[in-house]
Amino acid sequence: MKNSVKVFGAPLLLASLPVFAADGDIVATAAYRWHGDTIYQAEYMATAPSEYEIVSTYSAQPGYGFPISKQWKLKNDISRYPRLTTPNRLHAAIYNMGLDEMVNAVEPDTTLRTGKEWAGVWTRDVSYSILLSMAYMQPEASRISLMKKVSPEGVIIQDTGSGGAWPISSDREIWVLAAYEVYKVTGDRKWLEYIYPVIRKSLDDDALTVATPHGLVKGETSFIDWREQSYPLWMQTADIYNSEALGTTIVHSVALDVLADIAAELGHKKEAEKYRADARKVADAVNSQLWLDDKGYYAMYNYGRNSSILNPRAETLGESLAIIYDIASPERARTITENNPVTPFGAAIFFPQISDQPPYHNNALWPWVGAYWAIANAKAGNEEGTMEAIGSVFRPAALFATNKENFVLDNGDIATQLNSSNMLWCLAGNLAITNRILFGINFEPDGLAFKPFVPKALAGERTLDNFTYRNAVLSITVKGYGDEIKSFTLNGKEHAPFIPGNIKGDNRIVITMADNEIAPMKVNRSANVKAPLTPVAWIEGDEFRWNPLEYSEKYIVLRDGERIAETRQTSFPADVQGEYQVIGVWHGGVEGFASEPRSNRPVSRLQAADRATVMTSKEVSYQPEQPLEGFTGDGFVEVDRSTGPVTVEFDALADGTYSFAVRYANGNGPVNTENKCAIRTVSVDGKRIGIIVMPHRGVANWNDWGMSNYLQTPLKAGKHTVTIDFRPENANMNGATNHALIDCIVVDKVK
Repeated sequence: MKNSVKVFGAPLLLASLPVFAADGDIVATAAYRWHGDTIYQAEYMATAPSEYEIVSTYSAQPGYGFPISKQWKLKNDISRYPRLTTPNRLHAAIYNMGLDEMVNAVEPDTTLRTGKEWAGVWTRDVSYSILLSMAYMQPEASRISLMKKVSPEGVIIQDTGSGGAWPISSDREIWVLAAYEVYKVTGDRKWLEYIYPVIRKSLDDDALTVATPHGLVKGETSFIDWREQSYPLWMQTADIYNSEALGTTIVHSVALDVLADIAAELGHKKEAEKYRADARKVADAVNSQLWLDDKGYYAMYNYGRNSSILNPRAETLGESLAIIYDIASPERARTITENNPVTPFGAAIFFPQISDQPPYHNNALWPWVGAYWAIANAKAGNEEGTMEAIGSVFRPAALFATNKENFVLDNGDIATQLNSSNMLWCLAGNLAITNRILFGINFEPDGLAFKPFVPKALAGERTLDNFTYRNAVLSITVKGYGDEIKSFTLNGKEHAPFIPGNIKGDNRIVITMADNEIAPMKVNRSANVKAPLTPVAWIEGDEFRWNPLEYSEKYIVLRDGERIAETRQTSFPADVQGEYQVIGVWHGGVEGFASEPRSNRPVSRLQAADRATVMTSKEVSYQPEQPLEGFTGDGFVEVDRSTGPVTVEFDALADGTYSFAVRYANGNGPVNTENKCAIRTVSVDGKRIGIIVMPHRGVANWNDWGMSNYLQTPLKAGKHTVTIDFRPENANMNGATNHALIDCIVVDKVK
């Protein structure tokens, strides 16, 4: 599919346009250009009359209720923060706007507000913001905000995610990285001692709930928490729990490494060794199970039920984290920056897009993710990739005269499902481009390390004055361009590019770059591409069938997660027992999601004794609106925190691998929010095989029965006892309500 946009007054096809640059252009794509102190997009422009003002002529699409600013002027006192002097006035203005809006984001209680439209502290929002720049810019507000996201039980709070919160979403461990960044900035050992037990308990709980034997981590893709925006519509929230996402898994690997670092610092040698080994196992799993040789980047996630398949989309935040935190080797890092598709407006949240979903996470660009992508490209040494990533952050900041939340990938506008001005993580990303890339400032536990990356297009001399660091005040100047340091001086004397944490007083740092030519690397410039719809499939007799998809070139048939055939037909013989799926493929090999798995294997439904037809638990949050119905037998078993184990007998007819899942109802919350996922441990013959999750399926929606996630275990032929039990590690984020109705246990011999 091709999309058109008006560039410099003329309609152009983005699919075929190369990047071009006029004399003096800093960044130029098929959609916009940054020239001097001005950014141009079609007939619109934004410029900086001074370093404290931005003026824009941009007009957003009509019919959307988002407020549009066409001018920014400095309102707050930013004198206490580092002052940037740079040859590019627009860069200075965008940086100062970031500081100005950062001041707006500090609430009276010294917490960090998420955005102009979004009050409060959110775990992932504030954590990613702290990692980008708030740990340095607002260390006290960062510390207090992080403390707000610790539960009374002393664990990190998963405060958002598809219905049920944790463990459906399991990226709360990004808090760990943010908390450690605050320590690296401040050197505060008391803070280190405070965060250690919080981190340890949270990761130990996750080890029992979302870690897998093969190393990947279960749960929703980090920050992408609207299920239909990034998963096929057939996937329920229990299915999302069962997926294994790139970004979330990387966050866990790095969090385990951080825990090992802290344990070592505090003298816990054995714990440090254990958590270091755990971190390595998770990182190795990412590299062995999610890397796509044919794509040159990592897959977005594994998904399925009894069999898993890869979603081969590129996911920009996850790819960036893999580079930044050395999950990817240097060779793979370079490969990722050269192969992750980049549209004229920047790198999408993921690529390709989902055809039948509006812009938000889907078909969108978020500037803070663009900042992570810029940092990753700089680390990998991709100069062009870095410049276009910086442009993708600076373009919207200038044209909208604020740090907006997100943008439509098709046209760069703000007509997404939700949006906000003065967005914390976007302004944090804005500031990070200056601090982390152009000045190359990296905080370490024992000091500051410097590794500037200055693309030739941004050559010149720039200074950060009044850069306070622990007990010192620094003036930092970077001259020239390149990725190699020619000289580094501290107070006029040659020095290694590292400043110890115990430095005191006023100090002047001058970094002279080598003006070296950075080895050229490519950028995978692409039109914005949308994938085929997800087929609706079923088994009819001995045939696996599905609806035809418009424009599909072919279909890929899978059985038990393996690709077994390609066809232009809309049916395939199902004469072999298994779990069948089909994928639509458009011209150019663009694949959509696999259909919902359909099995022709016989299953057993096990029902427990002592069944009821009415609920009596005090944990019910929303009372049913109708008499309870829809269960398969003569009733159901109600479980909450106080009920005993549910035990059933099962007769395995042959040796093999068996799958266990629960048919359940949970009307304790909406499908897209709240935190009342019911969690239980499953054992067979007294041996723990894993946990099942029973997320809520709608407010008071007790007649909507669905399936939990699926667990597998090898069994010998004969009688077995299946036990479903509530254990301490099954506590959810709600604490008070951990309740569901169990209809039956579904057993399937899968191998």
